Amino acid sequence: MIKQIFLKKLKDKDIFSHEFVNNNGASIAVTNYGATVTSIKVPDRKGHLTEITLGFDNIDSYIGSHPYFGSTIGRYANRIANGKFTLNGKQYILDCNDGKNHLHGGYSGFDKAIWESEINKEQLAMHYSSIDGDQGYPGNLDVYVTFKFNDNNEIDICYRATSDTDTIINLTNHTYFNLSGCSQNILGHELKIYANLYTPVLEGGIPTGEIADVSGTPMDFLKMTRIGQRINDDFEQLKLTGGYDHNYIPDKTGLCAEAIAPESGITLQVFTNKPGLQFYSGNYLEGIAGRDDVKYTKNFGFCLETQFFPDSPNKDNFPDCVLKKGEVYCYKTTYRFGAD
Repeated sequence: MIKQIFLKKLKDKDIFSHEFVNNNGASIAVTNYGATVTSIKVPDRKGHLTEITLGFDNIDSYIGSHPYFGSTIGRYANRIANGKFTLNGKQYILDCNDGKNHLHGGYSGFDKAIWESEINKEQLAMHYSSIDGDQGYPGNLDVYVTFKFNDNNEIDICYRATSDTDTIINLTNHTYFNLSGCSQNILGHELKIYANLYTPVLEGGIPTGEIADVSGTPMDFLKMTRIGQRINDDFEQLKLTGGYDHNYIPDKTGLCAEAIAPESGITLQVFTNKPGLQFYSGNYLEGIAGRDDVKYTKNFGFCLETQFFPDSPNKDNFPDCVLKKGEVYCYKTTYRFGAD
């Protein structure tokens, strides 16, 4: 069941919360402001419903400045070096909203858009039209994001887009998870990433273009490993980003990552057909006042963002992120929750 709740008007448009409750009593909430996941509640090992996302108590905090809690990110998730790329021989200039680089679609990315929403049985469909030149990107882009939540405690997020001219696109969801019930930081969580390779970065989070093996480094999560076990190791990649903030290359489509909080027993599995997965350990959360008056500190949440690689438009050896006129961008990500 999906219930639509009016929250407020903004720019003459209605802002809603859409609340899904499955037959097990687990629930998620999604607002059409930023196509944002604002809540996920699933049972812990004792059967107690537990909030496992970082976020706010009210919509006004989402409309304000925040680190993309639960947001749909676009047109291009992650970073583009120097806010520039060239497509079909023409250079495009984007917002430089992350130092000298472009991040998560710019100052007014999809996370700040008011999406049209429609409930169709057990599915919530979001639609947004991004006009040619929006944040510097070419093409009139039609974007659809659908959310489903089933009795297996799975969230399916499907992304679909078309453009009237060639453009670049990279959509993701930026939910911050804390599977302990947001009772402590996530350094004790255990994580497995099904990836032998990752893309090292320079200062500022821009990939070098190299594709590196995780073997023998703190980047190796091929076996269940505490997130905090090696996060402070004397390793240049961790120093550059203040922790984990790197793109992994899953070995195959399907299951790409798993996590568990030993305290609650809550588990997370991530499935996708996208080529990359950004693991971010919440390195810049210091001092944010969140839900229930909890102050989010460094490493209080983690993100597993399915994606194309950062700065792909400027790296010929990275997967092609160009959406050609007449083609369809179509990808899916599933977050599955359980208890152990």
